[in-house]
Amino acid sequence: MGGAISITGMGVICAIGNDSQSVLDSLKRKESGIGPMKYLQSVHTDIPVGEVKLSTGQMRQMLGITGDNPVSRTSVMGAIAVREALSQAGIKNLEGKRVALISGTTVGVMDVTEQYFERMKTEPELQYLPHSNECGRSTHEIAEYSGLGNARCCTICTACSSALNAIMLGADMLKNDEADIVIAGGSEPLSRYHLNGFNSLMILDRQRCRPFDETRAGLNLGEGAAFVVLEKDVPDALAYVSGYANRCDAFHQTATSKDGDGAYLAMSGALAMAGIRPEDIKYINAHGTGTPDNDASETAAFRRVFGDRLPDMSSTKSYTGHTTSASGSVEAVICILAMLNDFVPASLGWSKMIPGGYVPTMGRSGADLDYVMCNSFGFGGNDSSMILSKNRPSGEDAPIMDESRVRVAARKVISDDAELALLKEYLSPMETRRMGKIMKASLLSAFEAMKEAGLEKPDAIVAATSKGMLELSNMFLEEIAQNKEELLKPTLFMQSTHNTIGSAIAIRTGCHGYNITYSQGDDSYYWAERDARMLLRKGEAKAVLVCSFDENLLDGRTKDFKAESIIYTID
Repeated sequence: MGGAISITGMGVICAIGNDSQSVLDSLKRKESGIGPMKYLQSVHTDIPVGEVKLSTGQMRQMLGITGDNPVSRTSVMGAIAVREALSQAGIKNLEGKRVALISGTTVGVMDVTEQYFERMKTEPELQYLPHSNECGRSTHEIAEYSGLGNARCCTICTACSSALNAIMLGADMLKNDEADIVIAGGSEPLSRYHLNGFNSLMILDRQRCRPFDETRAGLNLGEGAAFVVLEKDVPDALAYVSGYANRCDAFHQTATSKDGDGAYLAMSGALAMAGIRPEDIKYINAHGTGTPDNDASETAAFRRVFGDRLPDMSSTKSYTGHTTSASGSVEAVICILAMLNDFVPASLGWSKMIPGGYVPTMGRSGADLDYVMCNSFGFGGNDSSMILSKNRPSGEDAPIMDESRVRVAARKVISDDAELALLKEYLSPMETRRMGKIMKASLLSAFEAMKEAGLEKPDAIVAATSKGMLELSNMFLEEIAQNKEELLKPTLFMQSTHNTIGSAIAIRTGCHGYNITYSQGDDSYYWAERDARMLLRKGEAKAVLVCSFDENLLDGRTKDFKAESIIYTID
């Protein structure tokens, strides 16, 4: 068990380049890829975006995909990045190897679904929605198009921290001897679904974003994919994964706490795993979205971790746009490029410091970056931080406890409408009035399981879902179609992401611990249970709540549902 996690290959495609070299060239030239949308069809033509400079058709040709079947940009971008990563790692023959592909995404193949949504009611053969919300479909397609058809697939849906969490899971799998090679990262396309979602929250800037600037007015959405090849104990690797942590802000579904609790805990946890001091970090690639809320909160968290001695820090979202679920891996690749080429990327657009903040780096060459930190924060306060190093880390992992010590302390299933009335014992009518049935059932099952186990709050929350918030996703697509992308309800979007339920449980229980959501079809619960048991066996938690949920629709609304919560403990 244990061992150094080596990054032996990387691949990326985003607004500033279709491979690692072109991304590096754009960073050095301080050339942003944000501009008017070309391929995304939306009425909001005034909103700048960070588009990949290729059509879906061109990417299909690059991958040799023939036929007329629709293909998601999620899948083709991901496959292009995976192919580059495998090529750089020099991996040509995987026969006899235990290979895992772990991808982070939130919209899955939603970009395909929305093209056909208005025809679905009259053409039953076009029922894409249940499949598009099953994010694991895109991961299987990435595996197929990149030549990894036999790889074990896993999909993580934690909004904008998804890809970084995917790399963390890959590192854990290698340490635990569950795989020989892991390809981990994320892919997310621009879609009308999440363009309109972010627009309904009023956090999109009509100019290029200005992270950490006093005049910042919001983010620019981007798209892209990036993956890294992870292997164990490979000398002369590109870089090493030295430390990482995922924590929950447990504050709000879309806002962040004033003091940045989740970000602080994630950065502190990553430093502790790496066994280094804050002053050892030479560069931070900040989450830095450019929204007033995020940048102030992340700055407060920096102050708690680094005090007045903040290392070089910048946000590269002013180059790529916010690639949402892919951002953690896109920016991890940027961090590795910076380490290998001894420079710090500039924070484009910055001119005036936030009161009590820091001055981000405007670009610097000749930087010796032994340790870099990459931050990635998502909706629901799902905050992750990773430390990458040039040299092999020296620390050893703690021994893993015996599997036989893991116990099921409580289990509760909710699958009947009548049972939902019991939720009033835990939440007021005001709190539940906008909740769909699957949200109510999941919260109730969690509260009842904790009550049975005599548990005030869990140490960690792990969720599993095949299709996520299916009814709410359908309702938001209906609004987009009926209202022509105008005057949309932000609450529908806020509650439509797959990790909404895991976050809601954390917010209502005050659980700041590890929080993750898996969406890999019928295998979703396997991954969730595996994760819960491993957290307990590694001594990282004493009680883990695993919540699984799914629903079926009839005429766009919930027909039936099932939510199950299990409390796992260790004796």
